[in-house]
Amino acid sequence: MSPTVLQPTALPPDPSPAAAPDQVPLRERVASQLQRRGALAVLVLVAAIASATSSTFPTWSNISSILGNNAFVWLLALGMTFVIMTGGIDLSVGSMYALGGVLAAYGAHTGGTWLALLLPLAVGAAWGTLQGLLVARAGMAPFIVTLAGLLGARGLLQALTNEGATTYLVPANSAFRSFGAGTWTPVVIVAALFVAGSLLLTRTRFGATLTALGGNENATRLMGLPVARTKTLVYLLSGTLAATAGALGSARLGSGVTTIGVGYELTAIASVVIGGTLLTGGSGSIGGTLNGVLLLAVIHNLIDHYFSQYGSAFTDTVNGGFLALVVLLQTLLSRTQQLS
Repeated sequence: MSPTVLQPTALPPDPSPAAAPDQVPLRERVASQLQRRGALAVLVLVAAIASATSSTFPTWSNISSILGNNAFVWLLALGMTFVIMTGGIDLSVGSMYALGGVLAAYGAHTGGTWLALLLPLAVGAAWGTLQGLLVARAGMAPFIVTLAGLLGARGLLQALTNEGATTYLVPANSAFRSFGAGTWTPVVIVAALFVAGSLLLTRTRFGATLTALGGNENATRLMGLPVARTKTLVYLLSGTLAATAGALGSARLGSGVTTIGVGYELTAIASVVIGGTLLTGGSGSIGGTLNGVLLLAVIHNLIDHYFSQYGSAFTDTVNGGFLALVVLLQTLLSRTQQLS
């Protein structure tokens, strides 16, 4: 009798760990797209309505005003994106923006273009690193650390300017002024930094660690990823970008304005959250932040055109209303995705 030969039995295919796109519930797909691209859709809608109802809105002079006058402030939102994606917050960026402008004007006045560039960058990087170490290594709450940073940077600013009595001017013949001249120079600089930020977030190990950290810090630590170092680096980035924005702003204005930057941190936070980055961390994009800052800039431009009699109070009200609405929508969309 010949031995029985057992034929190998084909194993069933392993189930895919992730559902195919057509298997994802429609409700979940819609909620995900709204969270990611809602700001862009609203921006297009608002711009279309404004162009149809106002002859001055789509003109080049108005568009250049929106882009050129606000470009450097948008760098605060770029740095804030990295911080919020870790589940943190940086309330010091408005004060660092003002301090960076004063340091740049002082450097241009006393040492030339290189000092005007390097001095605010060095101070912003050191300030951000210190805040990051307190958050990452000492375990302090980001809100408290950066609130202290806000007050400290503003205090240093007051000390450097004799309580605001001294205003440092950028010399008229200084090459440093070229960094803020015209419309396209600020736009090109900021666009390049946003592209670099997007590549850093999506194409590097640091970006992957950042996303994982915001999603689940304990799991990220168990995977052996550098949690403390990543947290420190995001605050370093935020402080450096805020100081850079202030320095370039002083090049455009020709002086270090001591009263500028108040409330800018709230506008940066609103732009980031409106752009789809979750306040709890773990989800967000640089493109979404860009849509958020553009949307707020367009809305502020329309407010200045139609409601200028109400002053900045109306703008702050709109910022707060948009932020509250977006956070509410994000909460509802997150619940929808969890239930699907």
